[in-house]
Amino acid sequence: MRYRARCEYDGTDFAGFQLQPNGRTVQGELETALTRLGRGERVVVDGAGRTDAGVHATGQVIAFTWTGEMQDRALEQAVNALLPRDVAISDLRRTFLRFHPRYAARYREYRYTVWNGPRSPLHERVSLELRAPLDIAAMADAGTAFLGRLDVRAFGGETNRSTVRNVQMVRVRKVGCLVTIDVRANAFLRGQVRRMVAALIEAGRGRIDKAAIEAALAAPGPAFNGAAAPARGLCLRRVVMGRRPLDDKEDEE
Repeated sequence: MRYRARCEYDGTDFAGFQLQPNGRTVQGELETALTRLGRGERVVVDGAGRTDAGVHATGQVIAFTWTGEMQDRALEQAVNALLPRDVAISDLRRTFLRFHPRYAARYREYRYTVWNGPRSPLHERVSLELRAPLDIAAMADAGTAFLGRLDVRAFGGETNRSTVRNVQMVRVRKVGCLVTIDVRANAFLRGQVRRMVAALIEAGRGRIDKAAIEAALAAPGPAFNGAAAPARGLCLRRVVMGRRPLDDKEDEE
């Protein structure tokens, strides 16, 4: 049977989602739990996004092929019983055998959170703490520079693949001391959202504007010297599955 599930994790103590030889990863914890249930036979877990070290998720989508006897609800409960406290799965369901969440994803949505208030140990565990006031309207205006089908090489890590991405939404809101920046796209270059956020924060502090971001997108080198917001404020909120348009073939880094 092929299964898919939603996966939530606190990325603070992880070296990222994807398996690494010398680091604790979300994929590693999931595969360890499933392998134990499968009596020692490795179960490979695929993810929709390869989140970096320190990045969280509430809506990561995973998939794996299961040959054991447990199914559906019993399997979900058994996996969660073996997982550590900072990772869990939910909404486990059967899917078709060739399903791979990375390639089936129509778009991904990330949220970056800024705690723009007094010291708060709980908020600041999963947010960027920033005491300086932010101009939310200026940030929202600057964010429109990223919208559409663009070459975002200046805001991503080095890659040999296409650097064109279709950014569908950049939304900046503030409720009380909490500032959220939501970004939706078909896929992202590695580090892209955190570099976008760093630029938007500079706009919120009055240091740059929309025109500066547009110029950075058109320039050949890394935007704003490669500045990126810390990983702890970033969360993969949602991955929506569905057929992509025929001209939308970029893969996520």
